[in-house]
Amino acid sequence: MSVSTTWNTDRPWRGIMVATALPLRDDLSVDHDAYAEHVRWLIDNGCDGVVPNGSLGEYQTLTDEERARVVRTAVEAAGDGARVMPGVSAYGSGEARRWAEQAAEEGCSSVLLLPPNAYRAGEPGVRAHYAEVARVGVPVVAYNNPIDTKVDLTPGTLAGLHQDGSIVAVKEFSGDVRRAYEIAELAPELDLLIGADDVLLELALAGAVGWIAGYPNAFPASCATLYHAAVAGDLDTARPLYKSLHSLLRWDSKTEFVQSIKLSMDIVGRRGGPTRPPRSPLTGETEAAVRTATTKAVADGHR
Repeated sequence: MSVSTTWNTDRPWRGIMVATALPLRDDLSVDHDAYAEHVRWLIDNGCDGVVPNGSLGEYQTLTDEERARVVRTAVEAAGDGARVMPGVSAYGSGEARRWAEQAAEEGCSSVLLLPPNAYRAGEPGVRAHYAEVARVGVPVVAYNNPIDTKVDLTPGTLAGLHQDGSIVAVKEFSGDVRRAYEIAELAPELDLLIGADDVLLELALAGAVGWIAGYPNAFPASCATLYHAAVAGDLDTARPLYKSLHSLLRWDSKTEFVQSIKLSMDIVGRRGGPTRPPRSPLTGETEAAVRTATTKAVADGHR
């Protein structure tokens, strides 16, 4: 198995950690064999690790048994628990802590955690939520997604969480690239991770040290080349790649991101499959736009 030579074993959340889509069969059952093969394929094609049970992995629709098995499958397929960063988000802090404990039992070296996502908590509640999960002892990467959770992990809040010892990094998905500089000022030791594919270049140039990524599910090799060029400041390589891929990357930030990435996977010959309700298949102009962008990327030689 080929792996990235730049992957940081001491801080395994750095590098390209793919938020994996979860292959489903036509009857909507989880295809664990296809998922294991997908994890191996991503690592073989330049990605550093995987993030199972994130939003892209449809964790909200999984049973507890399915969710636990997905993590176990990812660890076995990756061959190293350090390469697996499970999403442990849940409605309750206690439940999130239990998922972090399961991740630790499977040998994972970090976890990804949203703020409370069924309750618009204030800062004291947010800090208590992260502290509860951090007690497990596995490094916690915060996931700032104020669009979906309605809780905004502002630079000041992130600095407080880092000072508490509750988080080691943040997946920044607000879309406001200006925040990168304020985060660096307020919490210079907090690792900034690119959280949305369509601001990759901007956040890489602003100092991001990792990417929790969506579209490598379909085009891992090209996305790996783009990421490494971007963080190295190699604009001669990064800008043309970014421009060529951006019509796809922007779908990672849209409501239909799961269906879009799975459709792209199907088009390039990977098993994406259907999504579980309430997500429904893409139709009309949206489906056509994703198909057009994907076929263009294939024609441009991306893989």
